[in-house]
Amino acid sequence: MDNRTPEQRRKNMQAVKSSGSRIERLLGSAVWALGLRYRKNNKLVFGRPDLTFKSLKIAVFVDSEFWHGKDWDRKKRQHKSNQEFWFNKIERNMERDRVVNTTLSEQGWTVIRFWGRDIESDPVRCASQIQEVVRRRRSSQRH
Repeated sequence: MDNRTPEQRRKNMQAVKSSGSRIERLLGSAVWALGLRYRKNNKLVFGRPDLTFKSLKIAVFVDSEFWHGKDWDRKKRQHKSNQEFWFNKIERNMERDRVVNTTLSEQGWTVIRFWGRDIESDPVRCASQIQEVVRRRRSSQRH
């Protein structure tokens, strides 16, 4: 059973951002500190990645554990109310993520996805992973 009133739940859900979240800003700051320049939420790239390095064809997504179904097989039974809605919603999100990954890969993009908690626990490590992919892509473009 939900422990919030419908009005409280509605306010919580309205506060969820589709872009510019705290974890996106945390990763963006760490990437910027490494001297890497990127575009945020580029509408011209399929799936609208959170960060893009367009000339290198690198797309970075920041996925929250709840909305993108981390450990979904184990956690989906934790939803106590409105289960059918949440099952459908999160499974659609997971399917959309798979389609975006496949489409971008077929278009020659490198797709990098991070879980929000991984960014929160070590944004520098996540930014370093992006930096390594950027380095490899730049190196392969020169040859």
